Amino acid sequence: MVAPRPKGQRVHGAEMKGNVAVVTGGATGLGRAIALEFARKGVHVAFNYLDLPDRDIGAQALLTETALRGLGVEVYCEACDVRSREEVDHFVQSAKAELGGLHYLVNNAGVARDGALWRLSEAAWREVMDTNAMGTFNCIRAVAPQFRAQHFGKIVSIASHQAFTPGFGISNYAASKAAVIGLTRSAAVELGASNVNVNAVAPGFVRTEMLSKLPADVVERAEHQAALGRMAEPEDIAHVVLFLCSEEARHITGQVIVVDGGLTIV
Repeated sequence: MVAPRPKGQRVHGAEMKGNVAVVTGGATGLGRAIALEFARKGVHVAFNYLDLPDRDIGAQALLTETALRGLGVEVYCEACDVRSREEVDHFVQSAKAELGGLHYLVNNAGVARDGALWRLSEAAWREVMDTNAMGTFNCIRAVAPQFRAQHFGKIVSIASHQAFTPGFGISNYAASKAAVIGLTRSAAVELGASNVNVNAVAPGFVRTEMLSKLPADVVERAEHQAALGRMAEPEDIAHVVLFLCSEEARHITGQVIVVDGGLTIV
């Protein structure tokens, strides 16, 4: 005989205002847009960043932190490499202590190191897989005990349309995002009894700094191929992420929402 599952229970602060969101890679681009959207809803925000050899992410993190505080919420910011289990554990526990709780996790941190697979180095493969897939696992594993204990939590991971329709030279990126989708579905099964929703958003091309690194002809072709004939703005993705973290989406779990302007249907 199968034991009945406990019914979902609302916890104190289940409405978004006053809750706490963790957004990985929240200093720039899509992560920044998601963090700002949370702040507009009155959600306190913890975000991490990682300085890169060719970019001063720390300076941009400070600007993002200032913008978030300007929206009237509390903020916790820390340098953290999501590939490191120890660093992730420290970041999550510090965010919880500083902001007074944990309610939402958005796995946004990610990298791309493109190249034809017969030229792709092991280092490039491992960096992308470890950041995009292992990093997502590390963060879900870190918040799971708190979410299970309070019988409430929302997890949204950023996948990609390229997990379904990969192009040339992105075997590592496509594989990592396909892994994120598999992890999302598995985590939804394992955490569902604890009233934790786990979903993914798969964007198409989004107007961020990463897009500017692609060849102009690739961007133009994708824009014309999309059914809506345009690129997504970061806010287009952020709105869907916030919806999946809201009570309106309380019965959605284990799903992948493709937000690509119809790129993968034509």
